[in-house]
Amino acid sequence: MNKLYVWGLASLLTIIGLGLFAYKAYFLAFPIRPDTSVRVWNVETHISFEAKEEPAKVSIIVPMSTARFAITGESFISSGYGILVSTEDRNRRAIWSIRKATGKQNLYYQATVRTVRIAVLTPEEEPPKPSEPAFQGLSLEAATSLLQEVRAKSADTVSMVSELIKWLNDEPPRPPVKVLLGDQPKTEKKIEMAVRLLAQAGIVARSVHGIRLHEEKFDFSKNIPLIHWLEVYHNKKWLSFNPMSGRPSVPGDWLGWWRGKQNPVALEGGDKLRVRVAISPRLEEGIIAAQETGSVSKPLLLKFSLFSLPVSTQAVYRVLLMIPVGAFLLAIFRNIIGIKTFGTFMPVLIGLSFRETGLGTGIILFSIVVAMGLTIRFWLERLKLLLVPRLTAILTVVVLLMVALSVFTHSLGMHRGLSVALFPMVILTMTIERMSIVWEERGPGEALTSGLGSLLTAIGAFLVMNIKIVEHLIFVFPELLLVLLASTLILGRYSGYRLMDLHRFRVVAKG
Repeated sequence: MNKLYVWGLASLLTIIGLGLFAYKAYFLAFPIRPDTSVRVWNVETHISFEAKEEPAKVSIIVPMSTARFAITGESFISSGYGILVSTEDRNRRAIWSIRKATGKQNLYYQATVRTVRIAVLTPEEEPPKPSEPAFQGLSLEAATSLLQEVRAKSADTVSMVSELIKWLNDEPPRPPVKVLLGDQPKTEKKIEMAVRLLAQAGIVARSVHGIRLHEEKFDFSKNIPLIHWLEVYHNKKWLSFNPMSGRPSVPGDWLGWWRGKQNPVALEGGDKLRVRVAISPRLEEGIIAAQETGSVSKPLLLKFSLFSLPVSTQAVYRVLLMIPVGAFLLAIFRNIIGIKTFGTFMPVLIGLSFRETGLGTGIILFSIVVAMGLTIRFWLERLKLLLVPRLTAILTVVVLLMVALSVFTHSLGMHRGLSVALFPMVILTMTIERMSIVWEERGPGEALTSGLGSLLTAIGAFLVMNIKIVEHLIFVFPELLLVLLASTLILGRYSGYRLMDLHRFRVVAKG
């Protein structure tokens, strides 16, 4: 029963830990490797015009976060202007205003665009009403005929929209299409006609106008041409349709800027209006990108993550979270390999201090302090002190030894010796006490073996805890400690031979 309980608990912890890890890695886009970079785009809109020495007001539609892109780090740059951002007809509009302006005026909008894996926008609670198609006379007859043909060759809303787009793109155009669109219509006109025809059929649709995020270009591109596509409201969400192929999807680098037939830019109190858009792709550290994207989508898991803590506290946990990793390695060394150590966590803490002192310097300083402390401990034995005063005396001696080593190495220009202060004093004190007791009770061989085992374990813990990807994974995905805990529970049930036992009993095995 106990065995099944342990395995069941370990399985549950593993499922929870790996589930949270997969969610954060895939949906929240937290990087698995510490050197991961993510491509983001800086988008800049430059508005210039000539003011007429009177009140001026400029309004422009700015992009908003969608299911594919998150808009972060927005800046509205102007001199002396007031700025107001509002949402109307599912578009965001920024309005600059000033009481009086003279001469050439320059206004800037800047934002960072990031790809997201989870939808930023929630589904519409109530479907919007279709717009009035306003077909009359011959246009009404052509629209009715076209819709009948399209409906007959489709099975549902999605296939009907795809079929309609194909009809509008046919060359040469069929009679109903030619009546509705005329000769050589542009893509934007075809999309607006599709919106009107779908409204005639009772289907909510809208045109989308945007830009393409060019991943291959790293230079600013001025006067970027606009692209247009169709969105249809279906099953409480907007589906995008390619205006050329009719497929219910558009390329992943198409960023919607505004929707509908609204005028994207309006100017009052000036003339010679000019609007330029610039795009600059760049690479950003994966952790920063995931945090910035999370600030828009606001997942609950990110709110209660380590990244919500102050930076100074995060630095502390970067170290503390590595202790269970070193402790698990210690459990393997003791329970599977059979290496003897002094104490349970002493090698882990010593290995942790090696990260600051450096491995070579740390081994030398550790050996010197323990050897000198052990010598003084044997001298204190002659005084027949009680346990607590003896430990206090050893602790005092250890501190004095550390101070002396720091001063001596610093006078020789060896600044690495200053890091001896990072050693855990209490752990060193207990190590010296335990080693002296074993020396007296079991002999110097047993004491030196356990001391060497402790040092080897500390070195192993240092090597594992100093692996960058391990430190990165444990800090970014602390839920992996649940998997480590599950492995520890299973390891705790092991009661077989250790590797060192096989070496010890090799003669019996041969017999």
